[in-house]
Amino acid sequence: MIVNWNAELKSEYSDPVRGLFLTLSKPVFMKNSPYSVEERFIRYAQIDTTADPVSTSFPSSEKQKDLSNLLVEELQALGIADAANDQWGYVYATIPATSTREHIPVICFCSHMDTAPDCSGTGVKPIVHRKYDGNPIVLPEDPSQVITIEAHPYLKEKIGDDIITASGTTLLGADDKAGVAIIMDLAAHLMANPAIPHGKIRILFTPDEEVGRGVEQLDMERLGADYGYTLDGGELGSIEDETFSADAMTFHITGISAHPGYAKGKMVHAAKVAGAFLAALPLDEWCPEATTDREGFVHPTSVSGGLEEATVGFIIRDHDTARLAQHEARLKGIMEEVIARFPGAVYTSKVSEQYRNMKEILRDVPFVSDYAVKAMEKAGIMPQPTIIRGGTDGSRMSFMGLPCPNIFTGEMGIHSRQEYVSIQDMQMAVDTLIELVQIWEQH
Repeated sequence: MIVNWNAELKSEYSDPVRGLFLTLSKPVFMKNSPYSVEERFIRYAQIDTTADPVSTSFPSSEKQKDLSNLLVEELQALGIADAANDQWGYVYATIPATSTREHIPVICFCSHMDTAPDCSGTGVKPIVHRKYDGNPIVLPEDPSQVITIEAHPYLKEKIGDDIITASGTTLLGADDKAGVAIIMDLAAHLMANPAIPHGKIRILFTPDEEVGRGVEQLDMERLGADYGYTLDGGELGSIEDETFSADAMTFHITGISAHPGYAKGKMVHAAKVAGAFLAALPLDEWCPEATTDREGFVHPTSVSGGLEEATVGFIIRDHDTARLAQHEARLKGIMEEVIARFPGAVYTSKVSEQYRNMKEILRDVPFVSDYAVKAMEKAGIMPQPTIIRGGTDGSRMSFMGLPCPNIFTGEMGIHSRQEYVSIQDMQMAVDTLIELVQIWEQH
């Protein structure tokens, strides 16, 4: 059954920060607890928090603070008195300990508020598909967007679940507003049930994760946590404690300008050098579309310029940090071969570190991941240890002193108009966190 977005409701709920654009049925009940993760997620998804990859400000888009401000209001309404955001848009909050045990580590749960700039996040209209029956989901505002179990195999496992999609013209924002909703629902449940024993819990919501700047202004001293978990994973049961290591590499090409009418033997076109450079990259290996598992890659992310100057930007990825330098040397060697065909052209290159494989930290504290696995088992979930062909805020926080693996949220088809999330997956993530805080209290 498809519950379509109702345009007639838009005037009644015209404020996307406070209202909903569709009618929701009663929330599903898990373990006799009235979780509100569905309602929370739909409300948050309608707030445009798209990050801007070319901005030099922080956060990269001021509209991310719309969600930041709302979350602070909601946390305070739950009774979390110290909930606050700072000038950068970070949200910090504390769920006070209920246990009388001493020396319980302070645990942080973190999700990012921004959405990827790969696809529009403006005017998101969530649609709830009740008891998904396995048939193709045609998104009503662009019927060419059809979500099928053939294109999205995980969706076949979700037959019978309640699935949320967007309307076809935007992404949904489950990456990572599903994580935000899960943590907020955890906070609501723990504040309403003080009999659940746990230590001090810190909540952190970050901006700009999607543009690689999520912890750029993070105040680790203010956060004050010992261990953490990001809620930014995909399939039910996934626990990720190994990521890519990542660098960015930029090539700046300088050509020779001349009047095009009198350019013979003089002009060297920088943009053509850039084009030849990209054409020289292999198509059957060493690129995202031809690699999997622990295979690394290089990936051009931007090309700009003209006759006299051109710039090509790359991301470099590998699970083995030492191999990043090898990829960068190979890329530089290809440029050397190409530019030799354009006498007079010159180039410079620059490498900057983005993040490193969290496994380098987490292998020394394996219990952090082990506890998450045990929590899933206690919640009736089959754990699925997984590697990330990417990174999270947890990658960088692990190297900032906060070992921080990544836990599932159910977000799938991310960064696209075919993004979707299972309500039941989100609720099971809340179950997992409730078990997890008690395991930390016991240990």
